Amino acid sequence: MVSSFVKELLQLTAFVLPLIQPCDAASLYSTYKFNPLEHLGGVAPYFEPQDPPTSPAPPQGCTVSKAAYLIRHAAIYANDYDYEEYIDTFVSKVQNNTAIDWTKIPALSFLAGWTAPLTDAERELLTRVGRLEAAQLGVTLSFRYPNLRLPSRIWTSSAERTVKSARSLARGLELDDNGIKVVSIYESEEAGANSLTPYKSCPAYSSSFGSDQSAVYLEKFTKPITTRLNAMAPGFNFTANDVYGMMELCGYESVIRGSSPFCDLDLFSPDDWLGWEYTADVQYHYNVGYGNHISGVVGLPWFNASANLLLGNLTDEHDIYVSFTHRELPPMVYVAMGLFNNSNFGGSEASINDTMPLDRINYRRAWKSSHLLPFSSNLAIERLNCSGSYGYEGGDYYRVLVNSAPQPLPNCADGPGTICTKAGFEKYVQERVDMFKGFSERCGVDYKNSTDSLTIYTDPVVGNGTGAGKRYEAFSSLEF
Repeated sequence: MVSSFVKELLQLTAFVLPLIQPCDAASLYSTYKFNPLEHLGGVAPYFEPQDPPTSPAPPQGCTVSKAAYLIRHAAIYANDYDYEEYIDTFVSKVQNNTAIDWTKIPALSFLAGWTAPLTDAERELLTRVGRLEAAQLGVTLSFRYPNLRLPSRIWTSSAERTVKSARSLARGLELDDNGIKVVSIYESEEAGANSLTPYKSCPAYSSSFGSDQSAVYLEKFTKPITTRLNAMAPGFNFTANDVYGMMELCGYESVIRGSSPFCDLDLFSPDDWLGWEYTADVQYHYNVGYGNHISGVVGLPWFNASANLLLGNLTDEHDIYVSFTHRELPPMVYVAMGLFNNSNFGGSEASINDTMPLDRINYRRAWKSSHLLPFSSNLAIERLNCSGSYGYEGGDYYRVLVNSAPQPLPNCADGPGTICTKAGFEKYVQERVDMFKGFSERCGVDYKNSTDSLTIYTDPVVGNGTGAGKRYEAFSSLEF
């Protein structure tokens, strides 16, 4: 006689078994996805990696009362160095190798009818996608801060791509035509710290920093790729620079034409893309990151000036301060702020370069240029007023967002979520100032009238700027 327990067990089994799905290797890996456009460092179209996956919404009981933004310009056709060093050389080789029948090489068959997405004259110019990126960010800010006053001015470095990015953002942010003025700050080589391109005024900085180190890993990761491609097309003689340029074209062509055949994972595998990304990360680490002793010195003035704006009691017309610059400044500010430091949770500043080895990828690194520097990447410092936030006293608090993801400041986490108290923030800012102050001396300035401070936001001499123009003009050439 079957016991009641066994009967119940059989009934339960009959119910559960149909719910159990067969598991095999294919189903285990069926959710793997990889998007090359999210691993292209400073060539990546704007995206939000949500790293860490903390909520961008203010903590319970808190509202934002003031914010300062530093934004990299939106998507361009290509910068001068990338075009001259990698892209133009590869394009010329394709055009000159007419004897190769690309149609017989499956992975490269698109080259039979492919044409370059840009000309020499279009270098450094903002693309249509770039204008859209900047305008979309303006709309996003208007939704993120519905209770804050729109800025009357936006500051930008004087290059055409940064100015046009600022104008496009203004058109997406403003409610009325010409409601926001754009103030252009000249990209001088003798402005000291008082510009949005202070690295140009720092003789101790060189744009070539990092080239030697990144070249080491470039050769390593491209060696099997060039071997494979040369086996497919022996007459082309693919080089490491050709491969790097082809992979760059995935990003640049995508922000020009909307897509690119160079992004095809049948051409370059996910591991290939991770090798490209790491090569770029090594370059940025030694050029504008923790591998360059001058990075924090150059990044401090913006951080200090913005922190003072938010800590002070200015009653000017600005609840939101917005500034546009180039790719070099934001990572230098991250260093000044102590963000994305590979050695924060082990090791020391003295051994920071050990965290970016040249013979293998550090997959656990915090320093990922794709997360820090896509086109239109943005850094925000917010002042929040908190009342009724459970477990915390009311008052002013501060937090940092990078591409919408809240970033905890090291040694400043005494508030709810990723934010810190006013006293904690003041202490942290002073610690960073003590660490990196002395721009003129440490940069080895050899010109007169240098300064260690950024004063463009409060100096009346800077002026009120010019109108962004009618909103519809931002998209007058967007003929999709």
